[in-house]
Amino acid sequence: MKTRLLTSAAIVALIALLFVLEVYVSAYFFDAFFMVIATFAAYEMVMLLTRMGRANYMLASLVYPALATLTNVLGMFYDLNIGYLLLIDIAIAVFLFAICFICSLIFKKSTLNEMRIREIKDVKYAKFGFKKSLNSFFAMLYPAFLLLTMIMLNHFDEIGFGDIAVFEGKFSLVILLFAFLIPMFTDSFAMLCGMVIGGKKLVPKISPNKTISGAIGGTIFCVLISACVYLILGAIDYFNPVISNIAIWQFLLIVFFGSIIAQAGDIFESFLKRKANVKDSGKILPGHGGMLDRIDSYIFVAPYLLLAFVCFILI
Repeated sequence: MKTRLLTSAAIVALIALLFVLEVYVSAYFFDAFFMVIATFAAYEMVMLLTRMGRANYMLASLVYPALATLTNVLGMFYDLNIGYLLLIDIAIAVFLFAICFICSLIFKKSTLNEMRIREIKDVKYAKFGFKKSLNSFFAMLYPAFLLLTMIMLNHFDEIGFGDIAVFEGKFSLVILLFAFLIPMFTDSFAMLCGMVIGGKKLVPKISPNKTISGAIGGTIFCVLISACVYLILGAIDYFNPVISNIAIWQFLLIVFFGSIIAQAGDIFESFLKRKANVKDSGKILPGHGGMLDRIDSYIFVAPYLLLAFVCFILI
């Protein structure tokens, strides 16, 4: 427990430092941070797929976060619309998938040798190469593509919405702050409520420690504490222009569904670990396990918040 708390404190301190750098230096520090996190998470996803017996091309999955980050940063520099940025990210993943599949056909001897080692019979090498490439494509989308939407949240003021450009990055700062706080509040209070109240298990076959009381309590407390943070930010002159443009009922509705989605992300990663027959996705974070174990709640929250605030702005 002590190791876990120390690691958590170090993570919070790092994120706090990045927010300071965001305000006073540059938003690109967070971009680099997200790229590194996505790369580690992609590596762990590749290893999980391997343990499931699903062959894949590790190099392609690890190259994708860097390419997607580069294109996102360049795209925002040249004022590309958010829709184009998302399409480019998907196009890169499709391109790498195609390259992997073509390589499996060109290097037929290597593909057949791998099939022999894996004792795969009665399957054509082209089909094996296609499935192997498809597994790599999955590792690019989850977690890398989904997580890297954090970069778009980080530059939300810059991605094609002229009306919010006047906030000079403050709108992005608020959205990014809650992209971190929603999973944090939900996870912490879900664990506390589950320990104190107990009761029926939520998904016992996938994650035996999660309870229904924990899930409900996590969401309720997430909404309540987020409301307090909303009011505090509204009382601060620096953030007031942003907060005053978001009705509290709209904000809490976004938080409510964000909390549910955060828990869904946690359960999905638990499902993947169950399929791979492992307790943790890795060992990089002492007391927490792997990178995926720490960020699983954030992977679906990031694209959800992006979509939610885009709809909020457009409506």
